[in-house]
This record gives sequence, C-alpha cells and structure tokens, in this order.
Amino acid sequence: MTEAKSATFDTTVAATGNNTGIVVPVEVIEALGAGKRPPVLVSVNGHEYRSTAAVMGGKHMIGISAAVRAATGLKGGDPIRVTLTLADTPREVDVPADFAVALAAEEGSSAFFGKLSNSLQRFHVDNVNGAKTAETRQRRIERAVALFRDGKQR
Repeated sequence: MTEAKSATFDTTVAATGNNTGIVVPVEVIEALGAGKRPPVLVSVNGHEYRSTAAVMGGKHMIGISAAVRAATGLKGGDPIRVTLTLADTPREVDVPADFAVALAAEEGSSAFFGKLSNSLQRFHVDNVNGAKTAETRQRRIERAVALFRDGKQR
C-alpha cells in the first residue's frame, strides 16, 4: 500500500462574517496532485476532519465548521499549522445500531440508504441522533425508513 500524499503549511484562520476557513496555497493543491478540488483529511490543533478543497474568490479554501471551531478553539485570525492528506478512501457514516436494524428489516431500505450521497446519509443519521427522547428517535427512524421504501431521499 502506498502512503497518501500530504502537505503541511502554516497560515491563519480566515474569517468573513460567521464563516471561517483555511486558505490553501496553490503549490499545496498542486503537490497533492488530485485536481483543483481534492478530498482531504485536515489536521489542525490535534483535530482531524474530512473536507474538500473548493475555489472561492480565486483562492483554494477549506471550510472550518462551527463544530470544528468548538472542538479546536479556533477563531478568525488564529495562527495554525495545517496538514492536508489526500483522502483516498470513501467517506463512511457511522449508522446507529437501532437505525441499522430498522433499515435491515425493511426490504431494500438498507440498499437505498447505501446509495445516498455521504451528505444525505449524514443528514438522516444526524436527524436520528439529534432526537431528545426515545419516542422522537423512533419516529424519525420510522419516517426515514418510510421515505426510503417510497424511493425518496428526503
């Protein structure tokens, strides 16, 4: 197995309003050798997350979500050391056991869920995990399974 390409650089957290991100130098994007929008594993302040570089305003950028800011304590203007590693494996969503059992029990639902995009899978899992009561959680699982049975993504 070959080691994934990676690059480390120093920068500051860019901020525009409530949005924060990392400006990635062009030479780093080129060194990764995966086009202008490479999927990457971002390592900053001891925290790792997956993302995709995007081009915004002529600059290569990687967003820093509110959840990542909370986990790392980062804010706009902070100096950071960033390591980007080319993400060569598919993204996977951790499906809770009760949701997985419900998907498996309904013919075709598990396969339908598996064909959804990563972001749609995360949407449904986050919706289930965000329930405050067991009853709400069960209702959300049943609603998702019913959508999949009807061939609907959302």
